[in-house]
Amino acid sequence: MSASYLIVFLHGIGASGQQLAPLASSWSARLPTAVFATPDAPYRNGYGGHLWFKVDGMQLDPGRIREAREGFDRKIRDVITQEGFENRLHDIAFVGVSQGAIMVLDGVASGRWSVGAVVAFSGLMPPTSILPESNRTPVLLVHGADDRTIPSVASTMAAGQLRAAGFSVELEIEPGVGHTISMSGADTAARFLQNALS
Repeated sequence: MSASYLIVFLHGIGASGQQLAPLASSWSARLPTAVFATPDAPYRNGYGGHLWFKVDGMQLDPGRIREAREGFDRKIRDVITQEGFENRLHDIAFVGVSQGAIMVLDGVASGRWSVGAVVAFSGLMPPTSILPESNRTPVLLVHGADDRTIPSVASTMAAGQLRAAGFSVELEIEPGVGHTISMSGADTAARFLQNALS
């Protein structure tokens, strides 16, 4: 049986796609008709990990994120082609963590990727214009209230910006959670994807 949906996981800074494989595995029973992809970001750091954009100096320099779009888009296109989901953007969900979340929010907000759903864990909206072309994509933002890396106010602000552009947005700020994916956050995201992709 061919898969109904493709869920693409985008890891955080200095990590790898493989580190999100356990989350994909845990969702397989909840999303039995989905296929999961966990690609590595195109750049390398000095410790053997991967990056979606370089962070030396200005972490959120808009130019860095614009420069990273080409590599991000190429990686996503490769995954979509490999999994046989060309011309099926509405059957694709992006699940980004930290730096991966920044890239998926940029991809949707810039109008480049009008996918079926987006989940952003511990992310933020990069300094970019939000084009309404993608606002049919439902978005879930999950953030730990105790996040010391990217404060949770970043997701609160992103929710406001996206809603102002006409997006349907769910926001979950989790008390006592830091810069990580909690079990309850993962459960919320799986439930969101079940609804968004059904």
